[in-house]
Amino acid sequence: MATIEKFEDLICWQKARALANGVYKAMKPCNDYGFRDQIQRAAVSVVSNIAEGFERGTKQELINYLYIA
Repeated sequence: MATIEKFEDLICWQKARALANGVYKAMKPCNDYGFRDQIQRAAVSVVSNIAEGFERGTKQELINYLYIA
């Protein structure tokens, strides 16, 4: 079994990134800028939490960050 060396190889990160891209596209025509920004930040937060958890180095911390994401 191969080990994953970078968080970009994680399927959950790839799907979260695709979700964030979709959110940005879907929210582009929204004129409620506060709402739009909040939804976009939430989508980016998922991607960021997965990456940060992976970089922490321990399995337990990764699991914790995945739960947060």
